[in-house]
Amino acid sequence: MEYLYEKLEAYGKSDYYGFHMPGHKRNSDVTQANLPYGIDITEIEGFDNLHHAEEIIREAEVRAASMYHAEETHYLINGSTAGILSAVMGCTKKGGKILMARNCHKSVYHAVFLNELRPVYIYPEFDETMELNMAVSPEKIERLLEEHKEVQAVVLTSPTYDGVLSDIERISEIVHQKKIPLIVDEAHGAHFGFHPYFPENANTKGADVVIHSLHKTLPALTQTALIHLNGTRIDRRKIRNYLHIFQTSSPSYVLMASMDECLRMVAEQGDVLFETYVKNLESKRGELKKLKHIRLMETEEFDRSKLVLSVKDTILKKENRVFTGKMLYERLLLEYHLQMEMAAGSYVIAMTSIGDTKEGMDRLISALFEIDEELEKKSEEEKRYYLPRQEQVFTSFEVEGMRRMETVKSLSWQKSAGFISMEYAYLYPPGIPLLTPGEQITGQFIRNIKIYTEEGLYLQGLEDYTNQSIRVVKQTTKEQYEETNG
Repeated sequence: MEYLYEKLEAYGKSDYYGFHMPGHKRNSDVTQANLPYGIDITEIEGFDNLHHAEEIIREAEVRAASMYHAEETHYLINGSTAGILSAVMGCTKKGGKILMARNCHKSVYHAVFLNELRPVYIYPEFDETMELNMAVSPEKIERLLEEHKEVQAVVLTSPTYDGVLSDIERISEIVHQKKIPLIVDEAHGAHFGFHPYFPENANTKGADVVIHSLHKTLPALTQTALIHLNGTRIDRRKIRNYLHIFQTSSPSYVLMASMDECLRMVAEQGDVLFETYVKNLESKRGELKKLKHIRLMETEEFDRSKLVLSVKDTILKKENRVFTGKMLYERLLLEYHLQMEMAAGSYVIAMTSIGDTKEGMDRLISALFEIDEELEKKSEEEKRYYLPRQEQVFTSFEVEGMRRMETVKSLSWQKSAGFISMEYAYLYPPGIPLLTPGEQITGQFIRNIKIYTEEGLYLQGLEDYTNQSIRVVKQTTKEQYEETNG
């Protein structure tokens, strides 16, 4: 069996001289930097071509498909984003309708824009006690599919950034009754199925298209991912064509070798590595449950690799000051040199993987217990960091056509209520739009923005990097829109 990294390494040590890209010519002496120049090549004889894989890359993709119980798998070197864009574009027709979870990643919204789709949103349940968005209800999906019979595909994120899982098996059954495909953004679940401590992946639960980010939860280089294709409800040729469009024509062999080595390691050593990891993780989760004020949040169905640590309704004893997720994030970073994945309003997320060490996990536990001693419980007014429900007046594509209208202007947040947003607004991570183009801005949304700003959470997506203003258009009618845009 041939593996890409071994072949690249051997080639790098050979006497072959490259009169081809890249320009460093595998000569690390040029820059004196310790980068993998020796294995960084272009599509040359013997190394296959990602966009027409027939040899070593195709063999690697077939191995990946077998490991993930998929019928067909392709390497993604532009991240899960390329897979999501290709899946949505490949499963819908221009101007069609799509049913999507409102907490989908921004790449789904970008695909909606590119294909001029009309989105039908399904909002996850919101747990006020934890301030977490929960699973997407199969019953709600069933009802919405009955109401919107023109829907061409369904897109969900499971697990979410917070590790919450939806019932993919039941949802698949409901969606397939309508003879349409289910796309599952399982980017954060690349480790699923490799140990019974974690759920099986969505390929085994009926999903037609599944996207995994290897780099998120497995030891692969950043920007590496997989897309899996299953069944006959999807046009595989169409999805493959979009992969050619959204993936660079100069794919990185370093990234592809990273994927191959990652999956090789899981195949050959995964049993031992995952068993060691799970034992350490479960032990640490047990210790975290002994904290007095910081709470380890667990939902009914969740990914145990995520440590979601809530400081909701806590204050700093000495200062009698509300303690927030952002403050916990900064304390861990600045005082303990522990970099968390993200901070939300009332919690932080620590991501774990088989790459974690016992020493690293022990440091986190020790730091949290020290901080916990400085806190005490205090009932606070609910801030409710839920996804606000704004009316979708226009699609994102329609909004693009409105940019030349005289009524388009920049307004401060305080004055924007009632206007139609021309922009996205999202916290990154997790990259879920809180506001999309075409939605009407509500007073509740403005109040939420004020809370995010006060707590040091950074809003992205706006043209105004200071987050003081937003591009909007005055509320208008469909007739006025059509008159302006022909």
